[in-house]
Amino acid sequence: MMISGMRAGIVLAVLFAALADAASLLAQASPDPRAIAAVDTVFSEASAGGLVGGMTVGIVSGAELAWTKSYGYADMDAKIPATRHTVYRIGSITKQFTAVMLLQLVEQGKVTLADPVERYVPEIVEIPARGAERPQPTLLQLAVHRSGLSREPSNRSFLIGASADWEKTLRAALPTVSYERLPGERYGYSNVGYALLGLALGQAAGEPYTAYVERAILKPLGLESTAFEPTPAMKEALAKGYLVGAGGRVDATLSVRELEFGRGYKMANGALFSTVGDLAKFLAFEMGLGPAGVLRPETIRENFAQSTLIEGTSRVTAGAGFFTRPVGLRTVFGHNGVVAGYTADAFFEPNSKLGLIFLRNVSYASNANSNLVFRAMGALLSTQ
Repeated sequence: MMISGMRAGIVLAVLFAALADAASLLAQASPDPRAIAAVDTVFSEASAGGLVGGMTVGIVSGAELAWTKSYGYADMDAKIPATRHTVYRIGSITKQFTAVMLLQLVEQGKVTLADPVERYVPEIVEIPARGAERPQPTLLQLAVHRSGLSREPSNRSFLIGASADWEKTLRAALPTVSYERLPGERYGYSNVGYALLGLALGQAAGEPYTAYVERAILKPLGLESTAFEPTPAMKEALAKGYLVGAGGRVDATLSVRELEFGRGYKMANGALFSTVGDLAKFLAFEMGLGPAGVLRPETIRENFAQSTLIEGTSRVTAGAGFFTRPVGLRTVFGHNGVVAGYTADAFFEPNSKLGLIFLRNVSYASNANSNLVFRAMGALLSTQ
């Protein structure tokens, strides 16, 4: 399966040819103890001087979670420390699971990447036309953030609501969505675009999006602590989310509100809960080391071998469910996530088959976490 039809940008020919050789997959790089110590130093320094909430960090080496450490509290009031078993919301890393569903349905012949979204979600015509033109975004354009759609609906009330009713909420939100540019014209990150992608894929599969992801992706990957709605055991281990606003004010009410009243339309673009152990399994899958049957190895390779430069950047690209960015002389692949009270990052470098997971029960209005992960990733790769 080849991903084609990207109108603009450059195709990044990345370093995945080695994944075709089964023998080479067995030669896993182990993280150097000096690199582990350097990663620990990055996060230990970040946790010094009154850490808000907690953090859980993991280093993935090949198919294994080679090292993990937690810092601070999953619940500051109850003084419950964060651990490797702490459950966090992972925000937009959910988009990677939506992209896997897209690729699975392409393999099954149920969709093509060039299919217009309107074929599966005719209600997309409720989005106001752009002048005299009515855009026709494709499934691929949704997946690579080139649909032209706004980031969110203009009516913010659709961000809250019963998660079980997310499809109804999304359809009701469409008249408040807008086209900020024509499909394919340029990159524009869109949460509502990924929600539409999840809705379209559920229609194409003949099975609700969340049920499909649970059955066809989470279960075969063995992700027992990953879910759209946390199980009772996951709720026991769920970190309380803290939002740090202007002036350093700490607020846990918004994250509690979303958990209590639902996440509105935000299912396919940001609803999953998970742990460091489960995300380690997912990174191993992305590196071609997961269980057979979820995606063909060649599909994984081809997907990661194609991405498009984000305009205005020099080396940052976007593909179907992932981003790439430089870390020193290397290129890392993955995604991050930020929702009310939680931050998550999961990135890997394909040659060394080393990955880094960062989970935190804090989100910052200033997006203060942005450089931590890539500093740590640079430290991890420095001895390889």
